[in-house]
Amino acid sequence: MSTQRYLYFSSGIVSICGIVYQVLYGAAGSYLFGDSVLFYCITIGLFLMAMGIGAALSERIKDFLVARFIQAEYMIALIGGLSIFGLFFIIAYFDAGIAQLYLYIVISLTGFFTGLELPILIRRVEDIREDISKSTARVLFFDYAGSLIGSIGFALLLRPMLGLIKTAFFIAIINAVVALVVSIKFQREIHRPLLHKIIGGALIIFLTAGFLFGEGYANSFEQRLYSDPIIYSEETEYQKIIMTKEPEDVRLFLNGQLQFAESDEFRYHEALIHVPMSLAEDKQRVLILGAGDGLAVRELLKYDEVEQITVVDLDPMMTELARTHPDLLRLNENSMSSDKVKIIHEDAFNYLMDTKEFYNVIIGDLPDPNNEALNKLYTKEFYSLIRNHLMPGGMASIQSTSPLFATKAFWTINNTVKATGLHAESYHLDVPSFGNWGFVLASREPIDAQNIDVQVETQYLTNEIAETLFSFGKDIDKDIVEDGETFELPVNSLNRPVLLPLYENAWKYY
Repeated sequence: MSTQRYLYFSSGIVSICGIVYQVLYGAAGSYLFGDSVLFYCITIGLFLMAMGIGAALSERIKDFLVARFIQAEYMIALIGGLSIFGLFFIIAYFDAGIAQLYLYIVISLTGFFTGLELPILIRRVEDIREDISKSTARVLFFDYAGSLIGSIGFALLLRPMLGLIKTAFFIAIINAVVALVVSIKFQREIHRPLLHKIIGGALIIFLTAGFLFGEGYANSFEQRLYSDPIIYSEETEYQKIIMTKEPEDVRLFLNGQLQFAESDEFRYHEALIHVPMSLAEDKQRVLILGAGDGLAVRELLKYDEVEQITVVDLDPMMTELARTHPDLLRLNENSMSSDKVKIIHEDAFNYLMDTKEFYNVIIGDLPDPNNEALNKLYTKEFYSLIRNHLMPGGMASIQSTSPLFATKAFWTINNTVKATGLHAESYHLDVPSFGNWGFVLASREPIDAQNIDVQVETQYLTNEIAETLFSFGKDIDKDIVEDGETFELPVNSLNRPVLLPLYENAWKYY
């Protein structure tokens, strides 16, 4: 391979690494701190600004261009490799504010050294008497092409197969290998080439050790974030699944958010399921959006009238866990293996857009709207799809976060459901592990909570209790007074995701 082509090839490789670091940092920030749009915007902005600073300072480098390129690559490898491992360490032993500051510093440093590299490569190609316009265009071509490969590769291959920590070490190893090979290829242009080779070799060994063992150490950091021992941990293509266990209290967390606690999950699931089931005219066909743990399905199977339960959950790993993990099997009573249950792994929004099926009861047991991907499942457009697949006389129940901790968000969900033309009534109850938690009950026809008649076996819910769930105290009523004025409830939509800031502002101190 000619010298020019070798340098062009190197620029493409390091560009792939650079874009992977960008999306990796954005994904890590989204997972740990929420609001994916904000963190991707911060990541891209900081990274590009730091690249600009690095590019501007590169003009001061007059000599030893190849050596400076190698040194920049080694720095990127060290910073990038340790980036996510260090983030998990800091968030486990310090607080979220320090962890965010650390992430911003890592983004800036990685961007700075990446910006330093490309001008050096362009100037080195020019030194080989390559026309300046050709050298710049070709280096930038490899840079941009590498960016496409890196972003797609991260989304489709690296994150699903390796997870965040291993991906960081893997990409860092590539950086270090490129630099080491360049130090061998251009050793005549480097002062003290042996030292550069030794540093490169040692760095590759260090990063390889991090790739092999770093995730195990990070799991011990993660344990500090949970009060009970972790019995299951898996980062899937879609989310981080954690299960913890103390005697008689198994807990499930998705992306750090509690989904249920064994000690009181029956309260939540009985309210979610039996209120709409007792009011629906027919019960033959039920659709559950989310609820891959099988606990809601367990409650539905108490009704002999139910003929088919369709569970739409995005993550195959979650439903597989519900069918195989001993603790989940004990809790859901092997409900996901029932002949009545049909499991579909698809985005709930897309499923409702594509399906031609109609249902007597639709259950929305989805995670809280703490990012854009989840926010779309709380929009007018989504609830319109639910309306369109709900049979006359049918009922829908939608988990709607806490009316106590997120009052504005809770009533905004109610208002958004009503904006579709559905009748909507909100209800709530105390779930000790969650606090006060709420739901929206929706139907094409007016709803009368006094007609609730629960005839299946329950641990908590009675007809008398069910009727009281629709009453709200003044402090969490929908008439929200703010600075002497009544807060006008908005409608959440795909175009105007007003729910997301309301939710985040409410929960940021909890």
